[in-house]
Amino acid sequence: MSEWVAVVIALASACAVVVAVVVLRQRRPIAADSTDETPDVIEYITMMIGVVYAIVLGLAIAGVWEARGAAQDDLFREAQSLREVSDRAVIYPAEFRDQVRADVDAYVSYVVNTEWSYMQENGGITEKGDQLLQKLQNDVATRSPASDLESQGYQSIMDRVSQASEARNSRGQNAGPTMPGVVWFGLIGGAVVTIGMLFALQIRRTPRELTLALCFSVLIAFLLFMIWDFDNPFSRSVSVTTQPFEDLFPELNLGG
Repeated sequence: MSEWVAVVIALASACAVVVAVVVLRQRRPIAADSTDETPDVIEYITMMIGVVYAIVLGLAIAGVWEARGAAQDDLFREAQSLREVSDRAVIYPAEFRDQVRADVDAYVSYVVNTEWSYMQENGGITEKGDQLLQKLQNDVATRSPASDLESQGYQSIMDRVSQASEARNSRGQNAGPTMPGVVWFGLIGGAVVTIGMLFALQIRRTPRELTLALCFSVLIAFLLFMIWDFDNPFSRSVSVTTQPFEDLFPELNLGG
């Protein structure tokens, strides 16, 4: 099922629940208490619950958005570091230069064509990818510089390989959902309480009241869907893609 189909179903369900509760309340016998006006204390409590829940929603949205941005920065840093390793290998003789670039190309191709789908499905990186990056690092580290130019470029290339390794580790840590289950419990529970407080305000079936209640319920359902969608930076509809690798390594035809 498409994620957008799922969110439409969720929004429609939220609307149906509100309408059903309102209709059922109207069918009950009229209580002895007056329903002409809502006690001030209920209005105050409802307002405070709405304010607190809005703050929680805002923090949750900011958190998942920041996590997604960090994941995107790490991916670009990984791709950029590998691109620089491939470019700086020009200081080596042709045979070793081709070997370094072949190591880089093999790693990048594996990440885009194989590891990426595995990461989306399993929420982690593969041992094969670690081995390919380690091979690049070993090839560069174990070759003694044969000239002053190679000596000058050795450390900078090793630094770029280390940066790529650090970015890869960060990518592995950010793969999968980032929001703890207890936070989701609070978000969903808070949504139920916040929407439930609408009925403490003695909402009736007037078009204006129903419209406002439905809009409010749809808004909360959509915000929860947005948090869920951003919660996993590397999958779902709004996610970090392999575009940095495709842009920086066009010769590999990764997007084709």
